[in-house]
Amino acid sequence: MNRIHRVSDNELTLLQNGVAFFPQLCADIDTAKHSVYLESYIFASDVIGHQVGLALQQAAERGVVVRVLLDGFGSAELPASFVDGLRKSGVEVQWFRREISPFTMRRSRMRRLRRMHRKLAVMDGKVAFVGGINIIHDIPAKLDFDAPRLDYAVRIQGELAGEVQAVMQRLWEMVSWAAFRKRVKEEGWRLYRVKQRPDSNVKLVLRDNVRHRRDIERTYLKAITGSKREVVIANAYFLPGRLFLRSLIHAARRGVRVVVVVQGKVEYRLQHYATLALYGRLLDAGVEIYEYHASYLHAKVAVIDGEWATVGSFNIDPFSLLLAREANLAVNDAGFAGDLLGSLMDSVKRDGRRVNLARPNLATRFLSLMSYGLIRFIIGVLGLSKRH
Repeated sequence: MNRIHRVSDNELTLLQNGVAFFPQLCADIDTAKHSVYLESYIFASDVIGHQVGLALQQAAERGVVVRVLLDGFGSAELPASFVDGLRKSGVEVQWFRREISPFTMRRSRMRRLRRMHRKLAVMDGKVAFVGGINIIHDIPAKLDFDAPRLDYAVRIQGELAGEVQAVMQRLWEMVSWAAFRKRVKEEGWRLYRVKQRPDSNVKLVLRDNVRHRRDIERTYLKAITGSKREVVIANAYFLPGRLFLRSLIHAARRGVRVVVVVQGKVEYRLQHYATLALYGRLLDAGVEIYEYHASYLHAKVAVIDGEWATVGSFNIDPFSLLLAREANLAVNDAGFAGDLLGSLMDSVKRDGRRVNLARPNLATRFLSLMSYGLIRFIIGVLGLSKRH
């Protein structure tokens, strides 16, 4: 872990959990000279939020352009006083769709339900972070957990960091226009508008509601369909659609080892029972299912054939598939994939429990099927899940 992997002119470092991620993030903010961009679905005012907030404030006070974009639903509990403190220090803060109403199905309201779920950061267009870790203490508050949420991020140093900055600049400008603010200056825009090489072994893959509706899903499906030996997926909120589910089952039936790691701790009861509804079909096809029990599972990662890996914010559920803005890193590199696979399977070996073929009782099966249908409706149609 924390080894540097050189992939297509980029240096990649896999970071597991906040204990590795937050110190590195703050260290890179501290050394930024020109600009810092940060996007987070959740930004909490806990000890981690104050730590990151202080680094952002200090950067702004020394003349660095600091821009923070927060989701209006995920970060709704962030106190106004905290945001005011950031702005007083010179940090620019914007909200992605601040207001949300669950009481209407009008098309104009439905647009507001599309969330910004990305977790991205970039400094000077040279160092970037892509992953699934929010700005929040990763040992859940008010719960008797000793272990942190299991999650990952990737630190990127190299030309791809420029593409991350260009992507973040474009969204910042879009939000600025939408909020009727003064259009941001385009200085540096062309400098960081880097096109990813088609033959690159490391790519930033996005999901939005315009040009990239299914890009991350298609990246997953292509890798699964082409798998020859092993598919390992760890996903916090696992409610795949029919096509995704069918691709996993077909892979298992043609002899590929398919491993799915899901939430073991019950964080949301509706989600828990909905996921149980999938167990029968997956187990019947030979898929191995493990539940992670040390803490909450928050990872959104996969490793296929020990060569291809992805790390990001994309959950395999209707919220990420249909509504949210997401960002994943896709990497073709055996060294990086091996690091991720080793870390994940060590966690499964230590804190995972394999699900057997035992069938639940009739009441549990009924509850699972009802929950599955209901949660797909709630997330896929209304978009009202405050998932991390």
